[in-house]
Amino acid sequence: MATAFAEEVVRIHEVARLSDAQIGRAVGAAPSTVRDWFARRTSPSGKRAERVAELAEIVDRLARVIEPDYISVWLSRPIEALDDQKPLELIARGRARTVARVVSELESPGAV
Repeated sequence: MATAFAEEVVRIHEVARLSDAQIGRAVGAAPSTVRDWFARRTSPSGKRAERVAELAEIVDRLARVIEPDYISVWLSRPIEALDDQKPLELIARGRARTVARVVSELESPGAV
């Protein structure tokens, strides 16, 4: 039975237009597992649920400052302010706060 975390995965998919592979990369799950979450057959738990929550927060913040169609691109490309690392890969390694700091700069340029 699906939980709020499965619903959060569906929402991330809809808001940010992230694919099953992109979400899976960020949370440490196979694309087929993410598709089960989309279908609400199963739900993330443990570290995966934690990563879903972190990804959701970053997606929500990005949605306020960039076009939704571009969120998946931004999360997948090397970002200079992240030492040319990809945000999705940093999130996967538990470094969502590092990504959040860069998002803060987008929200309030010059404030960080």
